[in-house]
Amino acid sequence: MSAFSADPIIAIATAPGRGGIGVIRVSGPDLRAWAEALCAQPLRPRHAHYLPFRDRCGETLDEGLALFFPGPHSYTGEDVLELQGHGGPAVLRRVLEDCLARGAAIGLRLAQPGEFTQRAFLNDRLDLAQAEAVADLIEASSTAAARSAMASLSGAFSAEVDALSERIVQLRMLVEATLDFPEEEIDFLEKYQAADRLGAVTAALDGVLRTARQGLVLREGLHVVLAGQPNVGKSSLLNALAGEDVAIVTPIAGTTRDRVVQQIHIDGIPLHIVDTAGLRETEDTVERIGIERSWAEIARAQVILHLQDARHPDDPLDAEIVQRLPDGVPVLRVWNKVDLLTSSDVAAADDAPLRISAHTGAGLDALRARLLAIAGWAPGTESPWLARERHVHALEAARAHLQAAAGHAAHSDQVLDLFAEELRLAHEALCGITGQFTSDDLLGEIFSRFCIGK
Repeated sequence: MSAFSADPIIAIATAPGRGGIGVIRVSGPDLRAWAEALCAQPLRPRHAHYLPFRDRCGETLDEGLALFFPGPHSYTGEDVLELQGHGGPAVLRRVLEDCLARGAAIGLRLAQPGEFTQRAFLNDRLDLAQAEAVADLIEASSTAAARSAMASLSGAFSAEVDALSERIVQLRMLVEATLDFPEEEIDFLEKYQAADRLGAVTAALDGVLRTARQGLVLREGLHVVLAGQPNVGKSSLLNALAGEDVAIVTPIAGTTRDRVVQQIHIDGIPLHIVDTAGLRETEDTVERIGIERSWAEIARAQVILHLQDARHPDDPLDAEIVQRLPDGVPVLRVWNKVDLLTSSDVAAADDAPLRISAHTGAGLDALRARLLAIAGWAPGTESPWLARERHVHALEAARAHLQAAAGHAAHSDQVLDLFAEELRLAHEALCGITGQFTSDDLLGEIFSRFCIGK
């Protein structure tokens, strides 16, 4: 995204495709005169006006509602005009093109992705965490995620961060004042109970960090890869978890040649389940390519679900697969097809970490619970707000600086400068979450991921 410009901007704000209603949004400074000329009538603020949308030659392009929101009391903080008409792509394009032609004199241009929300942020209508929550609300894939995104948009997360920042600022004020009086420096940490106050702030930050990690899981979900030999039931398990036939299942080994991806939700948590080709040596060129892609997918996994046939627990090929699995990635061993075990087989399977039947559904609830546990999610809980990876990193950085400050507080000899610097860095990390200290490059990356018209 380019640097901020005050040019008036316009975009179709509704999703591509046909719909009952289509919305065109315009934002910019001092738009009233242009908006009233476009609509050929005065516009009462925040009042719906039913009127025809006519072009420069007087031809009616559509009819619908016009709403004018004068700044700063609008979404962007600027004057905003919304035209709500019929949702056909051709109709919306004609109205958009006419607006652009009639807005050339005032520099009207097409908005870039996220530019309306970027202006809301730059005009102090939203902080950065709230602005990100706009995109999260649009992209929410479950009721729980939508509810938490709405809480973030309402400022719940920002309020937690601001409260932490305020406590650090109060401690910084005491430190900075003491630095002006060096003779009092040695007594400062004890006199103002700096170590105790710092410990209380750190404990509060730990609570916010725990919730942020829950919010990150709720937003991002887990990338789970099903791995194993051919014909151990990976595709059957995918279908069972998805609740529909998304993968082809046959008794023929090697049916799956390429990955099949399906998103499911467990307790509101999105899981991106990837079914892969069976891992084995083969002379079939197409199957070999599929197996190579399987290993590439396994290398990107956040969780590997290693599926084995419960009837053959000591298959040497499974041991070879385990040896090739990447380090540092949680591996969940699952023995499938327990419904086919004989009574003599059951005892041999007793030491398996998890036994299931993708065919009958036996053990699937336990499997879902294990996946949630790996994600760090407790069933029945709900994150009060969503978080992003950058939020978690910022909180972790702030905590590291507070720990460093605590280390300096443990030694009272001429450490106040270092103590103050660590507090400053912790405060700066927290302010990066809400956008008080954020680089233009980061802002560009964040808002460029938004949809056009938002």
